[in-house]
Amino acid sequence: MADNAKAAAEASKPPAVVMPVAKAEGNPALRMMGLPRFRAKLPSRNWLIFLSITGSFTTALLYDRNQKKKVQKKWCDLVSHLARETLPVTQLPRRFTIFLAAPPGDGLRSAREYFQEYVKPVLVAAAVEWDVVEGRREGDVRAGVAERVRKLRRKNGEKAPVELEQPEEDLVQGIQEKAGIRPSSDLEGDLIIGRHTWKEYIRGLQEGWLGPLHPPDPPPIAIPAGAPASEPSLEDPSTDLTAEQATASESGDASVSAVAPEAPPPPPKPVTPIPPYISPSQYSSSSLASTAPRTLQPAVALPFPHILGILNTPVRTFRFLTQRHLADEVGHVVADMVLAGSARPFVAEQEFASSIDPDSPAASLGSGENQSGAGEGAVIASGSRWEQQGVYMDEEKEWHKSARKLNPPGEEGKERVWSEDMIIDERIGQRMTTFVNSMTNDEKLQRVAEEHALQAADRQRNPGWIEMIKLWTGFNENDKRVKGWEQGFVGNESA
Repeated sequence: MADNAKAAAEASKPPAVVMPVAKAEGNPALRMMGLPRFRAKLPSRNWLIFLSITGSFTTALLYDRNQKKKVQKKWCDLVSHLARETLPVTQLPRRFTIFLAAPPGDGLRSAREYFQEYVKPVLVAAAVEWDVVEGRREGDVRAGVAERVRKLRRKNGEKAPVELEQPEEDLVQGIQEKAGIRPSSDLEGDLIIGRHTWKEYIRGLQEGWLGPLHPPDPPPIAIPAGAPASEPSLEDPSTDLTAEQATASESGDASVSAVAPEAPPPPPKPVTPIPPYISPSQYSSSSLASTAPRTLQPAVALPFPHILGILNTPVRTFRFLTQRHLADEVGHVVADMVLAGSARPFVAEQEFASSIDPDSPAASLGSGENQSGAGEGAVIASGSRWEQQGVYMDEEKEWHKSARKLNPPGEEGKERVWSEDMIIDERIGQRMTTFVNSMTNDEKLQRVAEEHALQAADRQRNPGWIEMIKLWTGFNENDKRVKGWEQGFVGNESA
């Protein structure tokens, strides 16, 4: 009973009040500065989605650009030894010719950026010079290549019906020859960017070596039947008066004012690009120039993937994040061109047989075709496919639709180099060559390793300002010299 009474008395007592202990509300210094209290917590669902997407894209972009720099440095180091070679004062450096054109459906800026970003670093590392031939529209590069070949033919002795003025380049070259300055003895050639420029380059070569030196006569203007033939006036048209003016002057009527003569029409603007001197259908019936060499200058093409359209955004994004692969491929081709010591001819493989209509224009085009009758209305054609025809052929699938659009009415005869098939004359195809680099992969790796060792030795002899700061502060663990703050600044302090 006593225990129960004691338990009841304890239960009747009021509970003890526990005073709460004040918790510290973060760092007092931050609290006094007015900064809020930061609590560690996971972001919301939307923030997690946003940070994941942006973080992944940024990481992929930074990784690609870092690898791209390493790849470009590898190919630049492979050819950088050429820049250290001494050159006689009477010899010109190597010079290549770069051909680039605006891709279908786009402007010239994209082609220029491609050259600046992928091609130029390797050429600068090798200390070579280059000339650039640009084409803003379809046919400009073809016209430029053909005119360059025609100038070479005139220089080699071929005479044109109309003598042209000596260009400024020939004058400069004549001055150099008189001064004893000779061109480089190393292999030089042409570098073509993109499949569309390659097709124009091939057609320009054939037009230059198979076509005439002077432009063909323009076609006669068709006069519709029944139109009165106008006779040219022998007098100055500015002094002719109309019938009303003559009547007014004879009658003395001052109310009729003299009508001013009409202004002469403005001169026609020059057609750009220059129309071709010869069409592909005339290749087989044209004679090769007498000054044509046995082998032409070597030429090599570069890939230029270029796709447009909002529906192709995934493809464009993927290529934007994988530029390291394109830089590796382009750097490899350009480095092989710079290091090439010889050239090989393009090959033609006997690899196809097709049935074509003998009445179609395609039956009379091409070269090296052996046709045999195989029934009524069709022939079986077995021929040669040139190596030049298959260079980066996959790029045509990604061209803008304007490259495959038909000519508008009234311009049916307009040249369409991009959309037409590449036709190669056998005489030109056999003379075309490309660069050959005899170095193996092991030799290339050894050359890059040697270049890296030279760069490391140069950095050891001439450290940059960052290395000097590390040495002075003692953060360079590999350097066992006395720290800079222990020995003072490097130099002659007693002076």
